[in-house]
Amino acid sequence: MDPGRLKHLEMLQAVITRVAGNSFFIKGWSLTLFAAILVAGAAESSSIIWIAAIPVIAFWILDAFFLRQERLFRGLYDRVRAQPQDSPTDFSMATGDVKGVSNWFGVMFSRTLFLFHVPLLLVLAIVFAITRCSSCCCY
Repeated sequence: MDPGRLKHLEMLQAVITRVAGNSFFIKGWSLTLFAAILVAGAAESSSIIWIAAIPVIAFWILDAFFLRQERLFRGLYDRVRAQPQDSPTDFSMATGDVKGVSNWFGVMFSRTLFLFHVPLLLVLAIVFAITRCSSCCCY
């Protein structure tokens, strides 16, 4: 194998690893801010709870961006890997011509992101309903 091709694949793998790590940190920050705002809002029984939706949605969009970038770089990795082993590489990191990856909105509603971020919004709606009900007439 061409040493340049191997180095190119290592560079692409490093980017994929870094982007996947960013996605992991995004999920952690989303959950942390969500819990902090939820606890603060529920303690006061106020409508401040809905403020927790802002970081959840913002981090959902950012997470979709990082997941899309990861998929683009995986596609580029596969394309470089599939090229003839003796041909020289151009060390391109451009993902503009990678096919088969949906736009960020499509990635946003992918199973992995949907099953993480939507339950947070559902919990938010349930807690809001419970605190709203307990503060007015139900209890």
